[in-house]
Amino acid sequence: MSKLDRYAPQAIAALRIITSLLMIEHATMKFFAFPAAMPMPGPLPPIIVAAGVIEIVTGTLILLGLFTRPAAFLASGTMAAAYFLGHATQGFWPALNQGEPAIMFCFAFFVLIFTGPGAWSLDSLRRNRTAA
Repeated sequence: MSKLDRYAPQAIAALRIITSLLMIEHATMKFFAFPAAMPMPGPLPPIIVAAGVIEIVTGTLILLGLFTRPAAFLASGTMAAAYFLGHATQGFWPALNQGEPAIMFCFAFFVLIFTGPGAWSLDSLRRNRTAA
């Protein structure tokens, strides 16, 4: 066992927290033009609004570490759909179709489905209360 293994829960939590904050940032661009407006002319199409709702809800749940696994499952699937519907149609290579962030989000959330939230989560507080 590596000396670093004992820090795995904290590393997973850091991945969870930073990834969810970045996901929430995408939603706030859609709905609140913060930190900048989403570069799209006119009103947002319904599929983008739906994606934004999923981003803000799952992003917040994952940030808090609450219902992390199901939220990560939904977030991962949403990012896979975003890639295949929005980016892959623009060409094969992710670096050229700007799909790299969607792929990275998809797989970061995919990992959280299996690892759980790591340290510093409401899921672990709920689990400890249930055990007591």
